[in-house]
Amino acid sequence: MRRINGLAFLGRTAAGLGGATRVAGATPQRLVQAATISSCSNSNPLWFSQSSGDRFGLSKPSTAAGGAIWFSTTAAQEMHSHVSGDKFAPNDVVLYQYEACPFCNKVRAFLDYKKIPYKVMEVNPMSKKEIKWSDYKKVPILKVDDEQMVDSSDIIDKLSQRINPENNVVDNEEEKKWRHWVDNHLVHVLSPNIYRTPSEALESFDYITSHGNFSLSERLVAKYGGAAAMYFVSKKLKKRHNITDARAALYGAAETWVDALKGRQFLGGSTPNLADLAVFGVLRPIRHLKSGKEMVENTRIGEWYSRMESAVGESARINA
Repeated sequence: MRRINGLAFLGRTAAGLGGATRVAGATPQRLVQAATISSCSNSNPLWFSQSSGDRFGLSKPSTAAGGAIWFSTTAAQEMHSHVSGDKFAPNDVVLYQYEACPFCNKVRAFLDYKKIPYKVMEVNPMSKKEIKWSDYKKVPILKVDDEQMVDSSDIIDKLSQRINPENNVVDNEEEKKWRHWVDNHLVHVLSPNIYRTPSEALESFDYITSHGNFSLSERLVAKYGGAAAMYFVSKKLKKRHNITDARAALYGAAETWVDALKGRQFLGGSTPNLADLAVFGVLRPIRHLKSGKEMVENTRIGEWYSRMESAVGESARINA
């Protein structure tokens, strides 16, 4: 992507689109909120800091709770050996999500790996009309038949217990430690990297807006206005999380994860466990962005990531 006087271009774009947001029927703050996936919720901190969230009117992290590959419905509904169909066979599973949300991707990675067929309902981040039925106004929300589940880690824990009801302990101490690391460290490294430069910020928002449920006018404003805003916010996030070099922090996190494997194919041994799926899910949205490509090129994580792609396999997502 060609840079057009970098900061000056993004600054002029953000300022110039102020009027466009009024035409689109939304304030700049709301569009930044939408474009930055601020309502992507988890019981732990989000991509974005609390201070930056307050400044831009972003949703606060919840403490109470909370690339798609299309294939045929027939293939999606074939139960895989990863899941015991006689113990857990819901009739209808719907994931309410934002495509680029890291916590939504955690849930999708679990569903894909377990081969639990699910439909996706992409939520419009402006109106949120798709989740008006719910008192909970953040994503992910997973509806399993008539039951609502919220918060990515809690959703995964509940599904794991449904699949293996005889297991009272959802994860062991090592698994628990690294799932906590994903939510409290790895996600904080992502923002300073995907918004590291003006061109990377635009690349990221091009992905976010092209995969999200935006109208044409919302997409235009969110892409350029959001990219400009998050470029500057990412600088504050670096300071907040004591990150001096964004790429070094990302590479360090990748190497830390590989070291945690201790020579094993996966943290779970010969097969992925919940921590493997969490790391994979969070990294999947950035894999083909500049930051993700450079992470694979400059660290040892590539082989594990490729093994995870093979282990998770095709998406269990089905057409609604």
